Amino acid sequence: MLTSIAEGLWIEVAPVSILGTKLTSTMTVLRLSDGSVLVHSPIELTPERQTAVEALGPVRHLYAPNLFHHLRLREWAEAYPLARVHAPEGLSKKRPDVRTDRVHDSTPETAFGGGITELHIDGFRVDECALYHARSKTLVVADLVHNIGRPEGGWTRFYTRAMGFYDRVALSRALRWTAFSDRNAARQSLDSLLAFPFERLVVGHGKPVLFGARTALAAAFEWLPNKGG
Repeated sequence: MLTSIAEGLWIEVAPVSILGTKLTSTMTVLRLSDGSVLVHSPIELTPERQTAVEALGPVRHLYAPNLFHHLRLREWAEAYPLARVHAPEGLSKKRPDVRTDRVHDSTPETAFGGGITELHIDGFRVDECALYHARSKTLVVADLVHNIGRPEGGWTRFYTRAMGFYDRVALSRALRWTAFSDRNAARQSLDSLLAFPFERLVVGHGKPVLFGARTALAAAFEWLPNKGG
Protein backbone atom coordinates (compact mmCIF):
# COMPACT_ATOMS: atom_id res chain seq x y z
CA MET A 1 0.00 0.00 0.00
CA LEU A 2 1.32 3.43 -0.93
CA THR A 3 2.10 5.59 2.09
CA SER A 4 2.41 9.38 1.95
CA ILE A 5 5.40 10.63 3.91
CA ALA A 6 5.54 14.22 2.61
CA GLU A 7 3.79 16.53 0.16
CA GLY A 8 4.01 15.00 -3.30
CA LEU A 9 5.96 11.91 -2.16
CA TRP A 10 4.81 8.36 -1.47
CA ILE A 11 6.56 5.07 -0.78
CA GLU A 12 5.73 1.38 -0.84
CA VAL A 13 7.90 -1.57 0.16
CA ALA A 14 8.20 -5.18 -0.95
CA PRO A 15 10.13 -8.08 0.58
CA VAL A 16 13.57 -8.80 -0.86
CA SER A 17 16.25 -11.39 -0.10
CA ILE A 18 19.89 -10.28 -0.32
CA LEU A 19 22.57 -12.87 0.47
CA GLY A 20 19.92 -14.87 2.30
CA THR A 21 18.79 -11.96 4.45
CA LYS A 22 15.14 -10.93 4.62
CA LEU A 23 14.85 -7.19 4.04
CA THR A 24 12.59 -4.82 2.14
CA SER A 25 13.02 -2.82 -1.05
CA THR A 26 11.49 0.65 -1.31
CA MET A 27 9.71 2.16 -4.29
CA THR A 28 9.23 5.94 -4.21
CA VAL A 29 6.69 7.92 -6.21
CA LEU A 30 7.41 11.62 -6.72
CA ARG A 31 4.94 14.14 -8.09
CA LEU A 32 6.37 16.68 -10.53
CA SER A 33 5.23 20.27 -10.97
CA ASP A 34 3.13 19.37 -14.03
CA GLY A 35 1.12 16.82 -12.02
CA SER A 36 2.80 13.76 -13.52
CA VAL A 37 4.69 11.24 -11.40
CA LEU A 38 8.12 9.64 -11.39
CA VAL A 39 8.43 6.07 -10.13
CA HIS A 40 11.83 5.52 -8.51
CA SER A 41 13.19 1.98 -8.02
CA PRO A 42 9.94 0.25 -9.04
CA ILE A 43 8.86 -2.92 -7.28
CA GLU A 44 6.49 -5.59 -8.62
CA LEU A 45 3.72 -4.13 -10.75
CA THR A 46 0.46 -5.57 -9.44
CA PRO A 47 -2.99 -4.40 -10.62
CA GLU A 48 -3.66 -2.85 -7.21
CA ARG A 49 -0.31 -1.04 -7.19
CA GLN A 50 -0.80 0.19 -10.74
CA THR A 51 -4.21 1.62 -9.88
CA ALA A 52 -2.84 3.34 -6.78
CA VAL A 53 0.06 4.94 -8.64
CA GLU A 54 -2.11 6.11 -11.54
CA ALA A 55 -4.46 7.77 -9.06
CA LEU A 56 -1.60 10.10 -8.13
CA GLY A 57 -1.01 11.30 -11.68
CA PRO A 58 0.09 10.10 -15.12
CA VAL A 59 3.25 7.97 -15.01
CA ARG A 60 5.74 9.80 -17.22
CA HIS A 61 9.09 8.84 -15.71
CA LEU A 62 10.61 5.56 -14.52
CA TYR A 63 13.88 5.83 -12.63
CA ALA A 64 16.48 3.12 -12.03
CA PRO A 65 18.74 4.76 -9.43
CA ASN A 66 21.72 2.45 -9.86
CA LEU A 67 22.96 -0.82 -11.36
CA PHE A 68 21.05 -2.96 -8.84
CA HIS A 69 17.60 -1.40 -8.40
CA HIS A 70 16.20 -2.35 -11.79
CA LEU A 71 14.70 -5.84 -11.39
CA ARG A 72 11.11 -4.71 -12.04
CA LEU A 73 11.92 -1.94 -14.49
CA ARG A 74 11.02 -3.89 -17.62
CA GLU A 75 7.43 -4.66 -16.57
CA TRP A 76 6.82 -1.00 -15.74
CA ALA A 77 8.41 0.15 -19.00
CA GLU A 78 6.17 -2.21 -20.93
CA ALA A 79 3.09 -1.04 -19.03
CA TYR A 80 3.98 2.61 -19.66
CA PRO A 81 5.55 2.80 -23.13
CA LEU A 82 5.29 6.61 -23.18
CA ALA A 83 7.14 7.03 -19.87
CA ARG A 84 10.80 8.06 -20.07
CA VAL A 85 13.17 5.49 -18.58
CA HIS A 86 16.12 7.03 -16.75
CA ALA A 87 19.00 4.69 -15.91
CA PRO A 88 22.76 4.58 -15.24
CA GLU A 89 25.02 4.28 -18.24
CA GLY A 90 25.95 0.66 -17.65
CA LEU A 91 22.43 -0.69 -17.31
CA SER A 92 21.94 -1.16 -21.06
CA LYS A 93 24.75 -3.74 -21.04
CA LYS A 94 23.51 -5.43 -17.88
CA ARG A 95 19.87 -5.39 -18.96
CA PRO A 96 19.67 -5.24 -22.77
CA ASP A 97 16.02 -6.28 -22.44
CA VAL A 98 15.15 -2.94 -20.82
CA ARG A 99 15.09 0.26 -22.84
CA THR A 100 16.92 3.34 -21.58
CA ASP A 101 15.57 6.65 -22.85
CA ARG A 102 18.00 8.81 -20.92
CA VAL A 103 21.26 8.14 -19.11
CA HIS A 104 21.64 9.80 -15.71
CA ASP A 105 23.22 13.25 -15.91
CA SER A 106 23.82 12.94 -19.66
CA THR A 107 21.61 15.94 -20.41
CA PRO A 108 19.39 17.99 -18.09
CA GLU A 109 15.85 16.62 -17.86
CA THR A 110 13.68 19.64 -18.63
CA ALA A 111 10.57 17.86 -17.39
CA PHE A 112 11.98 17.91 -13.86
CA GLY A 113 11.74 21.70 -14.00
CA GLY A 114 13.97 22.24 -11.00
CA GLY A 115 11.60 20.29 -8.80
CA ILE A 116 13.90 17.28 -8.84
CA THR A 117 17.67 17.52 -8.76
CA GLU A 118 19.90 14.57 -9.68
CA LEU A 119 23.13 14.11 -7.73
CA HIS A 120 25.50 11.45 -9.00
CA ILE A 121 27.63 9.68 -6.39
CA ASP A 122 31.07 9.72 -7.98
CA GLY A 123 33.49 6.96 -7.09
CA PHE A 124 30.64 4.61 -6.11
CA ARG A 125 30.78 1.44 -8.22
CA VAL A 126 27.01 0.87 -8.17
CA ASP A 127 26.74 4.06 -10.30
CA GLU A 128 24.03 5.64 -8.18
CA CYS A 129 22.18 8.91 -8.60
CA ALA A 130 20.36 10.39 -5.63
CA LEU A 131 17.30 12.58 -6.15
CA TYR A 132 16.45 15.70 -4.20
CA HIS A 133 12.71 16.46 -4.27
CA ALA A 134 12.48 20.17 -3.52
CA ARG A 135 8.74 20.29 -2.85
CA SER A 136 8.99 17.86 0.05
CA LYS A 137 12.60 18.62 1.02
CA THR A 138 13.38 14.91 0.71
CA LEU A 139 16.52 13.14 -0.46
CA VAL A 140 15.87 9.78 -2.13
CA VAL A 141 18.68 7.21 -2.33
CA ALA A 142 18.92 3.50 -3.07
CA ASP A 143 22.06 1.78 -1.76
CA LEU A 144 23.99 4.77 -0.44
CA VAL A 145 22.80 4.06 3.11
CA HIS A 146 20.38 1.70 4.89
CA ASN A 147 17.91 2.02 7.75
CA ILE A 148 16.64 -1.49 8.34
CA GLY A 149 15.93 -1.20 12.07
CA ARG A 150 15.72 -4.55 13.85
CA PRO A 151 14.78 -7.16 11.26
CA GLU A 152 13.57 -10.59 12.29
CA GLY A 153 15.26 -13.87 11.43
CA GLY A 154 18.44 -15.26 12.93
CA TRP A 155 20.61 -15.03 9.83
CA THR A 156 19.37 -11.54 8.97
CA ARG A 157 20.10 -10.30 12.48
CA PHE A 158 23.53 -11.92 12.48
CA TYR A 159 24.51 -10.60 9.06
CA THR A 160 23.30 -7.06 9.61
CA ARG A 161 25.03 -6.89 12.99
CA ALA A 162 28.26 -8.22 11.47
CA MET A 163 28.03 -5.74 8.63
CA GLY A 164 27.35 -2.82 10.97
CA PHE A 165 23.90 -1.70 9.88
CA TYR A 166 21.61 -3.34 12.41
CA ASP A 167 19.32 -0.84 14.15
CA ARG A 168 21.15 2.22 12.83
CA VAL A 169 21.35 4.42 9.75
CA ALA A 170 24.51 3.08 8.14
CA LEU A 171 26.06 1.53 5.06
CA SER A 172 26.93 -2.16 5.04
CA ARG A 173 30.61 -2.82 5.66
CA ALA A 174 30.57 -5.05 2.59
CA LEU A 175 29.81 -2.01 0.45
CA ARG A 176 32.25 0.16 2.38
CA TRP A 177 35.00 -2.36 1.63
CA THR A 178 34.22 -3.08 -2.03
CA ALA A 179 31.95 -0.48 -3.63
CA PHE A 180 34.12 2.63 -3.70
CA SER A 181 36.64 3.10 -6.48
CA ASP A 182 37.49 6.69 -5.51
CA ARG A 183 36.82 7.66 -1.90
CA ASN A 184 37.84 11.27 -2.36
CA ALA A 185 35.34 11.68 -5.20
CA ALA A 186 32.66 9.94 -3.14
CA ARG A 187 33.34 12.26 -0.20
CA GLN A 188 32.93 15.29 -2.45
CA SER A 189 29.63 13.92 -3.77
CA LEU A 190 28.42 13.26 -0.25
CA ASP A 191 29.30 16.81 0.78
CA SER A 192 27.26 18.06 -2.19
CA LEU A 193 24.30 16.01 -0.97
CA LEU A 194 24.63 17.38 2.54
CA ALA A 195 24.52 20.93 1.17
CA PHE A 196 20.90 20.44 0.17
CA PRO A 197 18.27 21.42 2.77
CA PHE A 198 16.61 18.02 2.98
CA GLU A 199 14.59 17.20 6.06
CA ARG A 200 13.77 13.59 5.18
CA LEU A 201 15.72 10.69 3.70
CA VAL A 202 14.19 7.78 1.80
CA VAL A 203 16.45 4.72 1.54
CA GLY A 204 16.31 1.70 -0.73
CA HIS A 205 16.27 -0.78 2.14
CA GLY A 206 14.52 0.07 5.38
CA LYS A 207 12.36 2.83 6.78
CA PRO A 208 12.59 6.49 5.74
CA VAL A 209 14.35 8.86 8.10
CA LEU A 210 11.72 11.48 8.88
CA PHE A 211 13.62 13.61 11.40
CA GLY A 212 17.26 14.67 11.56
CA ALA A 213 17.97 13.18 8.15
CA ARG A 214 20.99 15.34 7.30
CA THR A 215 22.60 14.60 10.65
CA ALA A 216 21.92 10.87 10.22
CA LEU A 217 23.44 10.77 6.74
CA ALA A 218 26.50 12.72 7.84
CA ALA A 219 27.02 10.38 10.80
CA ALA A 220 26.65 7.31 8.56
CA PHE A 221 29.65 8.51 6.53
CA GLU A 222 32.00 9.58 9.29
CA TRP A 223 34.22 6.69 8.18
CA LEU A 224 34.73 8.39 4.80
CA PRO A 225 37.34 11.10 5.38
CA ASN A 226 37.63 14.41 3.60
CA LYS A 227 40.29 14.72 0.94
CA GLY A 228 43.64 14.54 2.61
CA GLY A 229 42.05 13.23 5.82
